[in-house]
Amino acid sequence: APFFIDTHCHLDAAEFDADRDTVYAAAQTGGVSTMVVPAISRDNFAAVAATCSRYPGCLPAWGLHPMLIDVHRPEHLADLRAQVEAQRPVAIGEIGLDLFVDLDYATQEYFYVEQLKIAHEYDLPVLLHCRRANDEILKHLRKIKVRGGIAHAFNGSPQQADAFIKLGFKLGFGGAFTWPRANNLRRLAVDLPLEAIVLETDSPDIPPVWIGHGRNAPGELPRIAQTLAELRKISLEVVAQTTTRNARELFGLA
Repeated sequence: APFFIDTHCHLDAAEFDADRDTVYAAAQTGGVSTMVVPAISRDNFAAVAATCSRYPGCLPAWGLHPMLIDVHRPEHLADLRAQVEAQRPVAIGEIGLDLFVDLDYATQEYFYVEQLKIAHEYDLPVLLHCRRANDEILKHLRKIKVRGGIAHAFNGSPQQADAFIKLGFKLGFGGAFTWPRANNLRRLAVDLPLEAIVLETDSPDIPPVWIGHGRNAPGELPRIAQTLAELRKISLEVVAQTTTRNARELFGLA
């Protein structure tokens, strides 16, 4: 059976408190052997750590999310460093910029840049939140060299995709492209080199079309992969093998 890596999954989120064991077991049974669980603030480092210690298939990423700048303080960057020292993550994330919501840009940029420096220092890839902010995200990646990463929930232009790929990044695809009206995403999902794509759910968010507006879960990843295979007119096995290899190489997993 094919194996999958969910490169972005918030299994620590409160939405899973009632049935986390079941959700994790369902993902494992479906072939989702590994799930990367990104932190979003200093306050959920402990929840991510607990999730990753309870479930052997879960691997942590440590970071301060751009949409939570009201919560973050400059001293939390020292806490982030301490967390990286205490438990080496597979990536620094979830970090980045969000120009979709009205949040102070200078503050977002400060935390993004400081965390890129931490990723550079520890030679770690980054998990990037880049909603409506691809050019701004790329501008800083050209200045501060990091060991690649993932443009999570990518929805940019082919030119922006190429710029990420040239910098050693993969592009994260999940539930969003399964919606028939997601024309730009579906075009990208077909046209981009498969070597540049990794799969993700962003559970409990970004549900695929068959869930509608319900809670997303990592166990949906094989069906998301199946949708990608159908759009590209290739086998599920090829999608599974290639995207899993892409993720393993990126995160330095055996």
